[in-house]
Amino acid sequence: MSFSYKKAGVDIQAADAAKTMMKKDLATNDKRVLNTVGAFASLFDARFPDMEHPVLVLKTEEPGTKQKLAIEHGRIESLCEDMIHHLINDIVVMGATPLSVQDAIICGKLERETVNRLVKGIAAACRAQGCVLTGGETSEQPGVLEPGTYVLTASIVGVVDKSEIIDGRAIRTGDTVIAVASNGLHTNGYSLVRALLRQEPALAGETIGGRTFLDAILEPHTCYYQSLKGLFSLRGLHGMAHITGGGMAGNLNRILPKGTAAAIDLGKIRALPVFHFIREHARVSDADMLQTYNLGVGLTIVADPQEQTKIIAHLKKHGHAAYPIGTIVRGGRKVSFAGALRWKD
Repeated sequence: MSFSYKKAGVDIQAADAAKTMMKKDLATNDKRVLNTVGAFASLFDARFPDMEHPVLVLKTEEPGTKQKLAIEHGRIESLCEDMIHHLINDIVVMGATPLSVQDAIICGKLERETVNRLVKGIAAACRAQGCVLTGGETSEQPGVLEPGTYVLTASIVGVVDKSEIIDGRAIRTGDTVIAVASNGLHTNGYSLVRALLRQEPALAGETIGGRTFLDAILEPHTCYYQSLKGLFSLRGLHGMAHITGGGMAGNLNRILPKGTAAAIDLGKIRALPVFHFIREHARVSDADMLQTYNLGVGLTIVADPQEQTKIIAHLKKHGHAAYPIGTIVRGGRKVSFAGALRWKD
């Protein structure tokens, strides 16, 4: 029997055809991009004349097991938004402006339409937030992944003037902790959700607030950049935390300086109905829900109490509900909870 790379499962001609189609999706008028798709690496102009001391802000992320659900149900474009929005949120909480993204699409079998939809969706999600997809990698790996299985990841480069970095070091006792609402699960806790759906598949079609449970859990991750960038220069804004895996306790603590802690009133958190649905059907304890999900708080802002009204009004103007949930106290860089979650008003 004779062998070929195609017989072994990798079709280079199909990959080349897909890459040809990608070129138009990656085309950009952004003058900072100095070469085109097809080069061995991307060139990006790193001059920042408006900054005294530019600092690059780097992050790599993937949309977790949510991507399996999204691919299975054809929600490719929303999956692309998930990945890019998560990436951008992680760097903008440090005051950064997103610049360039590089992606990787790894699959068991390269399905041209799916791959092209992924690249087009990632590029569109970047453009919507003022950054650019400059290239990446598409890798067909038969025998490693099953056909129809895709693993996505991406890296982002942002920039911030050193004097404008927001990293929590300005946080002090007496500061207020403000919750900024999420629109759902974002990109965390999907292993639990998928286990629940395997046990009770019919739950996918049940209605929550006028839409199905499936639609609720596949809602794209909220991106906060367009609203937050108007607050970067506010001196009373001392820190921001993107609430992802590990919940509030595992993320807000990452920005607390030595000698401080965050005291959160659970009764003030506006838990979304989708989380109540998961809690009831999966019979998950409140402690596990707090550790696994954002529970309706996609971001926390720590600020001088005198700036609270201004920050909340600004976020409301940009479409994000925000409200105080706690205070910074003396302590050992921990997040403590008091009171009880209100699952139903």
